Amino acid sequence: MNAAIRAVVRACIYYEKEVVGIYNGYGGLITGDFKNLGARSVANIIQLGGTILKSARSEKFKTPEGQQQAYDNIIQDGIDALVAIGGDGTFTGAAEFGKKFKISIIGIPGTIDNDLYGTDNTIGFDTATNTAVNAIDMIRDTALSHNRLFFIEVMGRDAGFIAIRSGIAGGAAATIIPEEEMSTQQLIQKLKQGATNKKTSSLVVVAEGGKSGSAMEIAEQINKDFPDYETKVTILGHIQRGGRPSCYDRLLASRMGVGAVEGLLKGKKGTMVGIVNNEVVYTPLEDAITIEKNIDTEALRINKILSI
Repeated sequence: MNAAIRAVVRACIYYEKEVVGIYNGYGGLITGDFKNLGARSVANIIQLGGTILKSARSEKFKTPEGQQQAYDNIIQDGIDALVAIGGDGTFTGAAEFGKKFKISIIGIPGTIDNDLYGTDNTIGFDTATNTAVNAIDMIRDTALSHNRLFFIEVMGRDAGFIAIRSGIAGGAAATIIPEEEMSTQQLIQKLKQGATNKKTSSLVVVAEGGKSGSAMEIAEQINKDFPDYETKVTILGHIQRGGRPSCYDRLLASRMGVGAVEGLLKGKKGTMVGIVNNEVVYTPLEDAITIEKNIDTEALRINKILSI
């Protein structure tokens, strides 16, 4: 997100517009936690994970009173447009607020799950998958040394994008995602096939929202019927949300930040900026959060072919 903040600030300055940083998300709109930002305010942040503006959920912003206070603060400070960086929750609030008060808002998609319609990739997805793959590589060392079956749980409560990509790049024997159900028997069959092919260890990548259950639950089921391997579970958790952003994410965030400012200057509002087929596009916020983004079927096909 810092790379996107930097791009928004510097694009505003380039186009001779004043820019204000709002701290702590929608809560900062309500409390008036604003700070004028200049080019040097965002120096040396492009390489940092997270966000210098901080992020926080705000239950008060969901109330009419909270939204009115936020609007009053915006008017008092002379703000006439907002750039919201985030995912489904951020954009839901932005869409409602923009409609209610006729404020120009453009969203920048920042979520590691990559589950927003209207962009090929969201900010953070590439970094998160790189982190997951690095962890899988290190876990494989242990798996190979000790003849173990590892279940590695990655983020993706409702979408399997991280699981599929890290499963392919990490050489997983199987990948379990929310979009497809894999029965215990199907997984056992796949593992037995690997044993027939003289595999001495296996890694199974599990998205945390899989229909088959959590990595821990699946491991317990498998352990009863497949005792040949010593079964271990690793839950990567929030390690995937931190760390230095990848080169790809820095470029993506920079393009989107400039695209958001240029979209506002062109009169666009209530939209999300995205990159589709390497082109900047604008999608209505409501579409971005309500239209389901299809899983990459080609990546899923490749995953199944290679996991033998």
